[in-house]
Amino acid sequence: MASWSSIARRVRVPLGFVFAALYLWLAKPTLKSVLIGVALVIPGLMIRALASGHLQKNEQLATGGPYAHSRNPLYLGSLILSVGFALAARSWWIVAGIVVLFFVIYLPVIRAEEIFLRERFPQFEEYAREVPVFFPRMSGFGKRSGSFSWGLYWKHREYNATLGSVAVMAALLAKLLWR
Repeated sequence: MASWSSIARRVRVPLGFVFAALYLWLAKPTLKSVLIGVALVIPGLMIRALASGHLQKNEQLATGGPYAHSRNPLYLGSLILSVGFALAARSWWIVAGIVVLFFVIYLPVIRAEEIFLRERFPQFEEYAREVPVFFPRMSGFGKRSGSFSWGLYWKHREYNATLGSVAVMAALLAKLLWR
């Protein structure tokens, strides 16, 4: 029988599409809420892009760039995106859905990924002692630099997060104009 974390890993993307449909249905945007949401979506996308450009999945333990401050900058960027989308939508149901998805889907996935990284990379233990799981430490900038790679950004298709975010914001504006 599969563990919940492996099930969560498989269902998180399809569940995201279902949630997006509910999101657009439940959203009650105003121009002000959309602008506030965009103000958080942009930094979330930037964090995700930066993290993606430092990540060589399953080949090397990422410890530079944003990974020097948080072991999960991609998920941190996603959380910031989610808060931005929640503010743009102005719905407590959406906020509740985001909280549930984070605790039921993303935390188990993060735990499973950490188990994998511990098994795959012997240096993970030392890294884990120095760098927080999620919310970044603000000290030690430049300690582990690492360089950003546009090739990795494109390889991981991180541009899809930007395209999806633009599409959702455009749909919110269309809903706003339609009302």
